[in-house]
Amino acid sequence: MTTTATSPRIRRRPSRLRMRNTLLGWSFILPNFIGFATLTLVPVIVLFYMSLTNWNIFGSSQFVGLQNFQRLLADGSFRVAFGNTLYYSVLHIPLTIVVSLGLALLLNNKLRGVAFFRTAAFFPYITSIVAIALVWNLLFSPDYGPINEMLRAVGISEPPGWLTSAEWAMPAVVIISTWRDMGYYMVLFLAALQTVPRELHEAARMDGANVWQRFRNVTLPCLRPTMFFVTVMLTINSFKIFDLILVLTNGGPGQSTTVISQFIYRKGFEENQFGYASAASVVLFLLCIVVTIVQFLWNKRKEA
Repeated sequence: MTTTATSPRIRRRPSRLRMRNTLLGWSFILPNFIGFATLTLVPVIVLFYMSLTNWNIFGSSQFVGLQNFQRLLADGSFRVAFGNTLYYSVLHIPLTIVVSLGLALLLNNKLRGVAFFRTAAFFPYITSIVAIALVWNLLFSPDYGPINEMLRAVGISEPPGWLTSAEWAMPAVVIISTWRDMGYYMVLFLAALQTVPRELHEAARMDGANVWQRFRNVTLPCLRPTMFFVTVMLTINSFKIFDLILVLTNGGPGQSTTVISQFIYRKGFEENQFGYASAASVVLFLLCIVVTIVQFLWNKRKEA
């Protein structure tokens, strides 16, 4: 009789404990999910709907199907912006990885004043975009800038026009962007370098491996997770570059530095073509998704 009476209670306790743990877990997740749904999920769903409409802020929306996307395919300005975005990304991503990793390797050593140099390298990342644009516009001045003065001093009589030249404006933006971003990714690489076991380097040194061989066969494999994260973040940030170009060149000279984000801004907030701008935003969103998936598959294949 005693066993029969207590067994239902024993069964109820795990059920109640499971329910309590479930409610406790949802209490932690729900606030974040509400914020995500309100600020990200719902706007993305609305974005996809707006991309299928012809709407401006002064009237009602008109459903037009895929006409906005067909219009994008025939829009020369969008093709230029798309090409400029790829051009910027192809230059910016590898250059930033190389520079930030090189700084991390250098500042990972026990140097005198290493804390100061780490702070100095990170400082551009938290500096105002407007201040960065003002300083670099002066540095890249074709006539009086110190960069062109140094080039003339070494024998280059006709240095580039940099931000005033359609040919050199995008490389100049890449240089400035790399200088600004390198400190942030340097910190990520520094954190990863701290986790590389010293025993592996010592074993490789005992086997006669030189500096390059230890870097290639010991350091880089240990940095693979961080390298993958940095590459994904750099790719997404490169595709959606906007603020730096806006204050540096405003897309000029001509359309030489106009990127997709600025194309979206102009169509949406300057010309009030919100449906058309939403279609361009969907293209940018899908581009980021596709490239990220490819990077995940490539990384998974390498790990296998």
